Amino acid sequence: MQTNVINKNYSIPNTIILIAAFLLLIPLSSPGQEIRRQHPPIDNQIQSAIIDSTCLTLNEIYVFPDVAKNMEKLLRKNLKDEKYQNITNLMEFVDQLTTDLQSISHDKHLRIRPLPPRDPNNPVQPSAEEERKQQLERLHNENFGFKKVEILPGNIGYIDFRYFAETSFGDASATAIAAMNFLAHVDAIIFDLRQNGGGSPSMIQLISSYLFDEPVHLNSFYIRKTNETQQFWTQGHVHGKKLINVPVYVLTSSFTFSGAEEFSYNIKNLKRGTIIGETTGGGAHPVEGHTFDNLHVFMSVPFGRAVNPITKTNWEGTGVEPDIIIPADQALIVARTEALKKLMEKETDEGKKKELAWGIKGLEVDRNPVTIDEGTLQTYVGDYGPRKVTFEKSFLFYQRESRPKYKLIPMGDDTFSLEGMDTFRIKFNRDSSGKVIEFVGMYSDGITDSNQKTNK
Repeated sequence: MQTNVINKNYSIPNTIILIAAFLLLIPLSSPGQEIRRQHPPIDNQIQSAIIDSTCLTLNEIYVFPDVAKNMEKLLRKNLKDEKYQNITNLMEFVDQLTTDLQSISHDKHLRIRPLPPRDPNNPVQPSAEEERKQQLERLHNENFGFKKVEILPGNIGYIDFRYFAETSFGDASATAIAAMNFLAHVDAIIFDLRQNGGGSPSMIQLISSYLFDEPVHLNSFYIRKTNETQQFWTQGHVHGKKLINVPVYVLTSSFTFSGAEEFSYNIKNLKRGTIIGETTGGGAHPVEGHTFDNLHVFMSVPFGRAVNPITKTNWEGTGVEPDIIIPADQALIVARTEALKKLMEKETDEGKKKELAWGIKGLEVDRNPVTIDEGTLQTYVGDYGPRKVTFEKSFLFYQRESRPKYKLIPMGDDTFSLEGMDTFRIKFNRDSSGKVIEFVGMYSDGITDSNQKTNK
């Protein structure tokens, strides 16, 4: 057996390839069809060799030795019983092996995939240095997983990142530091991990260090092969300002996995923040990647297990249950609402309280849209001095003189918000007969102005 250990990490999500062979952890659809066409057919001898290599690796490093033995028994029995004899496609074979292994281990990190087939037109394979450059270029193009960093209304920081990149790789550390420094003056912060599939503990450690004043024990990993435990603590010093008193919210989904689960699990058990969304995927084992070059196969093998210093266990097989369970597509609105409510509770300035209440009302409407029939909408149409309200394609629109036109969003009680504008709303007043007679412009700071309807 020819095997190469290529990486030790949490599982790598679909959007990142730290090591080229980790591409094979990605569920394959149309690319898989290409692999089926290019890999040569396999026979019983190759199947046996793959199973030999798989079992040897499992018995050497898999986190639970007894489970490794049971998995070996199943694969060898299936081979002896000719369960695989009609499988001649490499992709189909390793998919079946993965299914069989997981039927015993229930370990979502344990997978086998075919290596990318060699290009017959380019027999010279890239060197390790060339592969590293390609990986780094991909990471740069993806901004090391940081998809969006912004400040939402109410001075709420929002950071959406799709994986936890290894901090020592390229500019990953600098990118994370820049993201956290951009949010240095927010009053609350939301980490969106709904599309985050995992990554490196080093990035978890770096980002978490901005959230605690003194060093805090985040997590430990027990390594089966060496019988050692490695601890991860937050750093005492970070570049920039720490956010130690800022409320933290973490958004999760059923896709949230591995390293993203650890971040969520740490925050929850350290009582540093609120988890909002869906129960996560349930993968707590760090993995080691092995390639069997002569067999064109790659294997992701869990070599240890997470041990939380508070619970003394982990989220393997169970996932992280949110503090507020809500469908993932509603999690951001709920988190923003919760953040504004918490800020409002401790706010003493009446003006700021009104602005926070303004934001809460807008989010409530976003979550529970108000519908108004077209006949009622038509009653608002008209000229109000320099302002005009029109009805176009079943919607109301507002425009002031030569300024941009805005779609109106019903909020109830003759009140509307403007799509794309957070600081201005419209209230229509009616006379005793119910006829709309006045347009009142309302601003988030409490100022109002009004215009009478001129074409009654």
